[in-house]
Amino acid sequence: MTDHSETAVLGKDSAPVIAEEELVEGSSLWKDAWARLRKNKVAVGSLVVFVLICLFCVLGPFLSPYDSNAQDLFSGAEGPSADHWFGTDTLGRDLMVRVMVGGRISLMVGLVATVVALAIGVIYGATAGYIGGKVDASMMRFVDLLYALPFTIFVILLMVAFGRSMWLMFVAIGCVEWLSMARIVRSGVLSLKKQEFVEAAVSLGYSHSRIILRHLIPNVLGPVIVIATLTVPAVMLLEAFLSFLGLGVQPPNASWGVLINEGQANMEIYPWLLLFPAAFFAVTLFCLNFIGDGLRDALDPKSAKD
Repeated sequence: MTDHSETAVLGKDSAPVIAEEELVEGSSLWKDAWARLRKNKVAVGSLVVFVLICLFCVLGPFLSPYDSNAQDLFSGAEGPSADHWFGTDTLGRDLMVRVMVGGRISLMVGLVATVVALAIGVIYGATAGYIGGKVDASMMRFVDLLYALPFTIFVILLMVAFGRSMWLMFVAIGCVEWLSMARIVRSGVLSLKKQEFVEAAVSLGYSHSRIILRHLIPNVLGPVIVIATLTVPAVMLLEAFLSFLGLGVQPPNASWGVLINEGQANMEIYPWLLLFPAAFFAVTLFCLNFIGDGLRDALDPKSAKD
């Protein structure tokens, strides 16, 4: 007599049939990662705050009645009020709209430079790890050599040699932030290139570039995404430092680094000139770091059983 409590029952051809209620929907790595990320309240809260800051910087200038470069010397260095919520700077420019426009540039620096670092680091690291041997050793010794150079001085030299172009600064910063990315991708490719799916692609006659781009790189995107979220605040800090030295964004344009530089010169008399841009800059950096930590935990396979 057949026990009805058993999951597997016998059909007419005596093949085991799984009861419909016992079927479990499959789940992907990204779906599991998203489920774990949603449980991280700090990361989710940081993501919400970061999105709000981005919307504030992108949409705010269109809604403000003030122009970021419009000067009103009769309203110079006024504290926060109903007309100017963040006050005005020494030239009478509305500080809130300048914080918005400065945030656009700072966030753009972080995004563009990180994309440049991703493009260089991922391709360089994947190529070195896949080819291996002496080529890999030579390529990684070059990375070690660049690690020994002071990045900030290298960026300053590029800015001095090729001019103080804002887009050149984006590329210059990206060109010195790809080294860690290359090492992480290389280590991931070294552990993957002996897997069966790579050997199958080789046996089918696929080109090396196709194997790298379509088989290896997609399988190391997890740690790449994490390092990218942590690269954005590092790039923003470097841009702020360059702007603080007067080598970054040039007036009348503004970034958070430029505004912090202007504010620190008058912080004892007009503290709001430093307080507001520094607060937005600090909160953005904290949010990006918390998001990066949350993504790292969510994409870590060891936490799948938690």
